[in-house]
Amino acid sequence: MLLIKNAIIVEPGSKLNGKKRNILVKKGRIEAIGARLTEPKAEVIDAAGACLSIGWVDVGVHTGDPGLEHREDLETIAAAATAGGYTGLACWPNTEPAIHAKAQVLYLKNNTSNSLVDFFPIGAVSPNCQGKDLTEMYDMHHAGAVAFSDGEHPIQNSGLMMRALQYVKTFDGLIINCPQDEAIAGNGQMHEGIQSTSMGMKGLPSIAEELMVQRDIYLLEYTDSRLHLANISTAGAVGLIQQAKDRGLALTASVPVLNLALDDRHLDTFESSYKVMPPLRESSDITALKSGLRSGAIDLISSNHTPLEEELKKLEFPYAAFGSIGLETCYALSNTALGDTLDTEALVNILAYNSRKLLRLEVPRIAVGEAACLTLFDPNREWTFSEAHIRSKSKNTPLIGQQFKGKVLAVVNGAQHSIVN
Repeated sequence: MLLIKNAIIVEPGSKLNGKKRNILVKKGRIEAIGARLTEPKAEVIDAAGACLSIGWVDVGVHTGDPGLEHREDLETIAAAATAGGYTGLACWPNTEPAIHAKAQVLYLKNNTSNSLVDFFPIGAVSPNCQGKDLTEMYDMHHAGAVAFSDGEHPIQNSGLMMRALQYVKTFDGLIINCPQDEAIAGNGQMHEGIQSTSMGMKGLPSIAEELMVQRDIYLLEYTDSRLHLANISTAGAVGLIQQAKDRGLALTASVPVLNLALDDRHLDTFESSYKVMPPLRESSDITALKSGLRSGAIDLISSNHTPLEEELKKLEFPYAAFGSIGLETCYALSNTALGDTLDTEALVNILAYNSRKLLRLEVPRIAVGEAACLTLFDPNREWTFSEAHIRSKSKNTPLIGQQFKGKVLAVVNGAQHSIVN
């Protein structure tokens, strides 16, 4: 049994929203909720006025398993997720082998069935995410795949993208694409702009993202299907997405948390930990991305969790790989960077509700008799992120030493829970 005391419930639309309550969890379910509730035999977490919401779900993380366990495995990514407040992860198919058939979907589900964190496989659109032919998405859908994407490999072939959108329409499925035209992007190392010019680095132009966003919108309109554009980063992309939504298209979008907080000026020391994909853009892009979150053009904030071994990151900047871990810090950085943009209820809506709506997952409730799926967090607690806070197997992050406002305290999922130190 677990008793969470003095927690302020954040559940939009609920009669309990904004009220301080004690919550008793027994055998994986919420047994009782009350202002003065006690239970002598229960383990007690005193929230001391911190906030309690349903558990959060992140869309688009790299698990490392199978085949890349030296970067991350299912146990370490679950630990990183709980440290960041997540009770659910939708996982990219970029493993070895890729999640491109029913067998790999079942592998991920069967090997995480007892985890505190719920794992939701995203099946590959093409075999090995190579962008040539379609996979058997229907079989993966029935095995438990929640969406389909080639993950970190943007789908370059327009015909393949169109056929994928048509294919999933037969079962009301979802295609996810990370938009970047690789023919335009070339071998760019960072955002193309004043900063890249002054550093003498090959740039990744914004138009490489915006061209593919526009292409995908055209294909979505033609097929009348469902599409999620993951990890957008430019002001132009925000405008295109808003226009498409205004026309009633079934389109959603996400932004990586680092792109809400850091701009390309952080790269002036050639520090490879800031080398991420999509690249850190200009301050004007950050302003547009924040505005997009406020207006609803952007639906989700992603951790963009990309674990990499030191051998791929501790290199001269042009040779270092793109990517940063982010599960442990996504909420804290979001809350810190968006304090003047979104209140706590709006941020919870993005982290907990929009992701479930996107993937058509059941939405938990904080109510007696319901299965316990909870995140306890303090939006006002200030703390400094250190390497000791990292639960991921990889340590590639530019945020060591960063001061945050907002900290996760605990997660509960069914009969399991984890207290975050």
